[in-house]
Amino acid sequence: MFSRIMVANRGEIALRIIRACRELEIETVAICSKADERASYLKLADITVCVGPEDAEGSYLNIPSIISAAEITDIEAIHPGYGFLSEVGHFAEVCESSNIVFIGPKSDVLKKLGNKTEARKIAIANKIPVVPGSESVIKNQQHALEVAHKIGYPVIIKASAGGGGRGMRVAHNDISLVNSLAVAQREAEASFKDPSVYIEKYIENTRHVEIQILGDNYGNIFHLGERDCTLQRRHQKIIEESPSPGISERLREEICKAATKIAKAVNYTNAGTVEFLVDKEGNFYFIEVNTRLQVEHPVTEMVTGIDLVKQQIRVASGERLNLKQKKIKNQGVSIECRINAEDPQNEFRPQPGKITAYHTPGGYGVRVDSHAHNGYEISPYYDSLISKLIVYQKTREEAIACMKRALSEYVIEGIKTTIPLNLELISHPQFASGNINTIFVENLLSKS
Repeated sequence: MFSRIMVANRGEIALRIIRACRELEIETVAICSKADERASYLKLADITVCVGPEDAEGSYLNIPSIISAAEITDIEAIHPGYGFLSEVGHFAEVCESSNIVFIGPKSDVLKKLGNKTEARKIAIANKIPVVPGSESVIKNQQHALEVAHKIGYPVIIKASAGGGGRGMRVAHNDISLVNSLAVAQREAEASFKDPSVYIEKYIENTRHVEIQILGDNYGNIFHLGERDCTLQRRHQKIIEESPSPGISERLREEICKAATKIAKAVNYTNAGTVEFLVDKEGNFYFIEVNTRLQVEHPVTEMVTGIDLVKQQIRVASGERLNLKQKKIKNQGVSIECRINAEDPQNEFRPQPGKITAYHTPGGYGVRVDSHAHNGYEISPYYDSLISKLIVYQKTREEAIACMKRALSEYVIEGIKTTIPLNLELISHPQFASGNINTIFVENLLSKS
C-alpha cells in the first residue's frame, strides 16, 4: 500500500479522497490554486502545495507544476479525482515516466477510450450497438452535412475528447448544424484543448443509463450495476439514482454484460463508467466510457456497500480486487441531487460569493458530500458544484420521501442554489412514476 498520495483536484472530491486516505492511514498532499489557499478542507491534508494562480489553466491543469510539487513532496501516487486532468492520457503518461502511479487506467487505455470516436470503434468491433454516426472526426462543414444527411436529423455534435456535456450541440437542420458545429468546436477547444468533434443521430425520448466498472491488474473486471442519469439540463446531469427505475432485469443484465465486454477488450484497470442510451422500445446504444471516478459514484457505493475510492487506491497499489461478481448485490435505492451555486430563475447564472448561512440535513439514510461551510467563498473560477446530497432507503418511494425531506432541511444562504429546482424535480409526479427522458427537465423549464 502507498504511504503518501497527492490529491490533484479541489473541492468536494478532493475532500472525499483525503478522507479515504486517512481511513487507509495514507498521508496526503493536497494541491491548491491561489483562489483555494484558505479552503478549510486543506487542513485535513498532511501537506498542501499551491501550484499556481486562480485560473485552472495555471494551476489544476498545470502538469509541470503538479509534477514538480509531486517530486518535491516525495509522493508515490496521484489521484486525479474527476474533471481537470482525470482523463488526460498525456498526464497519466507523464506520471508513469516520472515513476508516479496514476490512480486510474493506464495511459494507453485513457488515450483509446478518451477519444470518443475510437471508443465507438472498439464497441463496434465487439458487436455492441452504437448510435448511428460519423466513423471519424468531422473534417469540415461539408463532411458534417454529408453525415447528417446520411443518418437523418436531428443529430448531436459531440466533442471527441472530454465530457461533462461540454462541446455538445443538437441540430435539427442544415443551418443549425453549420452554426452549432463552430460553437461545439470552440467549446471543445476551450475545455479539452482539442477542437475535434463527431456527429451522432440524436435519439429522442431516451434514458441515460451508465454502468460502473472496476478492474484490477490481474485481469479481473467487475460491474457494480447501473445508475440512471436521465434527469439532465444541457447534457449536464442533475439527479442520479440506482437502480434505474426504467429498465427491466433482462435489459439490465444485457447492458452490464456489454459494459464488461468493452472493459475486457482494452484490459481496463481501476474505476470507470460505460454509458448508454436506452430508447422507448428498450434498445440500448453505447455512447462513451468515462475513464475516471464519476460525480455520482456515491449512489453505487450506497447500494453495493463498496467504497469506490478505496478500491481505486488498492487497485493502483497492486492489490487484487477481493470481489466476486455473483456476490456483488445491489440492495435498496439511492438517489443523488447535485447542489450547484447557480440561479435557476436567471438562466442558471453562476453564483460566486460568500455563503452566509449553511446547515446540512441529516437523519437516517442521508449523506452529504461537500467541502462548503458557513463563510465559505464560492469562487468564480471553477465548476459551480457546492455539494452532493445522497439518500439511501429500502424502496424508491421511501428514497424519494427522504430526499424531499432532506432538500427541505438544506439551508444555504448568501447565494442562490439549485436546491429549489431539485425539490421541484424530485416532487414531480412524472419523476415518481419513473416515466422520464433526457429532455424532461428542459421541457419542464420551458413551461415555467
